[in-house]
Amino acid sequence: MAANVLLIEDEERMRQIIVMQLSDLDLNIHEAIDGEQAIEIFENETIHLVVTDLKLPKVNGMQVLSAVKQKDPEIPVIVITAFGSIENAVKAIQQGAFDYVTKPFKEERLRSSVKKALKISRLTYEVRHLRQEIEDRYTFKKIVGDSPKICEVLKLAGSVSNTDTTVLITGESGTGKELLSRATHINSPRSSGPFLTVNCAAIPATLLEAELFGYEKGAFTGAHKRTKGKFEIASGGTLFLDEIGDMELDVQAKLLRILETREFERLGGGTTMKADVRIIAATNQDLEQMVEEKRFREDLFYRINVFPILIPPLRQRKEDIPKLSNHFIQEFSKAFGRKPPELSEKAIKKLRHYPWKGNIRELKNVLERAMILCKGSQITSNHLILNESQEKSFEPMNMDTLIPMMINDQGLSLEELESYCIQYAMKTTNNNVSKASRLLGLSRATLRYRLEKTDE
Repeated sequence: MAANVLLIEDEERMRQIIVMQLSDLDLNIHEAIDGEQAIEIFENETIHLVVTDLKLPKVNGMQVLSAVKQKDPEIPVIVITAFGSIENAVKAIQQGAFDYVTKPFKEERLRSSVKKALKISRLTYEVRHLRQEIEDRYTFKKIVGDSPKICEVLKLAGSVSNTDTTVLITGESGTGKELLSRATHINSPRSSGPFLTVNCAAIPATLLEAELFGYEKGAFTGAHKRTKGKFEIASGGTLFLDEIGDMELDVQAKLLRILETREFERLGGGTTMKADVRIIAATNQDLEQMVEEKRFREDLFYRINVFPILIPPLRQRKEDIPKLSNHFIQEFSKAFGRKPPELSEKAIKKLRHYPWKGNIRELKNVLERAMILCKGSQITSNHLILNESQEKSFEPMNMDTLIPMMINDQGLSLEELESYCIQYAMKTTNNNVSKASRLLGLSRATLRYRLEKTDE
């Protein structure tokens, strides 16, 4: 794709020379004879590079430079000045010009400057475009659903975004914890800074410390050069610690020190550095239970649990399934270059009655397969390949039939019904008090009290 160059030169002969010198480059050159005309062209065309003489009628080159930088500071400007006017060229550089060329100039001098400027312009555009894509992909708008539970999650995330507060996102695998963390970062004052992810479960414990804090040359076998860690690289931005429950206790202790002092040292180093990062942590484990079992530091838990956000599993927000499904169908249709098919009523019913142990990630995979299998304008239930073992194992409780089965000739007391429900919840969650309390809609303290009461 040809680059658009705005050339501003009041001398016709000089304009012709410059156009001729750049003729073999892939350029669309827009010519202007004064600064006023140049600004008008710049306002109405997509310009990638400006080449301007400093001495111009009506509006001079410095004013053109100022106008360009006010509208788009990232567009490079090359200024042309007469020999002996280096002072003006230096002033232009100080005000944001990319380069200057003095008259008379050699052909290669101008061509070299133009090539470098266009390369910078192209890279800047690509970075800007990529950043916009990332921001569009990870905004809160991409967290689809209008169920009360997901609305509460978005409300909490929106409230904490404008702060530097440490956030702990919990939820089952596949519920969208990283998506929520990225959206929180992008909507924060640190959005212009980096967002780095560290998967604490995927990196061996022996390497995680070096990954987080960096190391000096010779710190350990294989440390051939100084290497920055994620805390150093993420300075000014956000560090997302995914699966923090898998972090070893010795690394937890060092992370705690950073959160308390906002300082750290590279492995093998003695220089103390500031940790200017915001921490967002995530886990699919019950950290409170891990604290009780001495597998997670209690002091670290309270440091990262400043602002907890629990993302509900998909089976608890099934009213969002049709909307989520249509969202994924639109995405896949765009990627496959085809018209989006509709979901049949039976297909929607099948999706709503499935337990979704893999949550949103599993739903997305199922719909991608369905899109490949569907050749027509409608996705039917036959296109939905689900895990049959999940379907068979999932039987929602029907209290209308369950309660009569439990009632004997003497009747069923309220205490007996409560005891049965607690036993059912504990069995379903493998005796996980936190999960059982969420299943019953009780606090952990209340459930513990009732468990103790049941044991009496």
